[in-house]
Amino acid sequence: MTELEKYFDLDFKDKNLLEIALTHSSYANENQTRSNERLEFIGDAVLDLLMGKYLFDKHKEFNEGDLTKQRAKNVCETALVEYAKECDLKKYLLLGKGEQKSGGRNRVALQADAFEALIGAVYMDKGLEETYKIFNKVVIPVSLEDRDEDFVDYKSYLQELVQSDKRTLEYKIVAEDGPSHDKKFTTRVYMDEILMGEGNGKSKKIAEQNSAEMALKKLAMKSMKF
Repeated sequence: MTELEKYFDLDFKDKNLLEIALTHSSYANENQTRSNERLEFIGDAVLDLLMGKYLFDKHKEFNEGDLTKQRAKNVCETALVEYAKECDLKKYLLLGKGEQKSGGRNRVALQADAFEALIGAVYMDKGLEETYKIFNKVVIPVSLEDRDEDFVDYKSYLQELVQSDKRTLEYKIVAEDGPSHDKKFTTRVYMDEILMGEGNGKSKKIAEQNSAEMALKKLAMKSMKF
């Protein structure tokens, strides 16, 4: 972990935060310690902010919709895994014995979550400015912004459809099945408390995207007007 600090020119005041950021729930359960899930939550918000500010400053010609789509593309799971690979984050992860044996170190969702948790740990320990050391060294150089990947952000498309009529969207995790190394999440998306779609995935982000895709298909079939 000291090697990871040196890579990003960081010096954690609370070294425990860095360890927690790299601790998967399987290891936490086996060793009665904390997992990186809470840091993942705060890291997700911080990365959204950093990417939003970067795109806002870089693309003066973008409107709100353009900025939203580009941000989503660059903070999606596919992008997060690319960032994690750039700093070889998987080799620092703390995994439970079962997770380790089943190849958990190479699971994309696990690496993506850890990268967000790392951002969260730096923010909590050093503040927003220090998170730019990770953002500038890893995120900007390997971002998906200028690539032609067929990433479709169904959540943003759905949001665009409903926001003009001041509708509200809410995503709810309704099921979480399987062992820690092979989780499956089920998410439902509601519009003004009306169930619009349900989706499954190996991460919460994928499940939300799949539920949004189903909602869009339902709207297209019914030709609903807003």
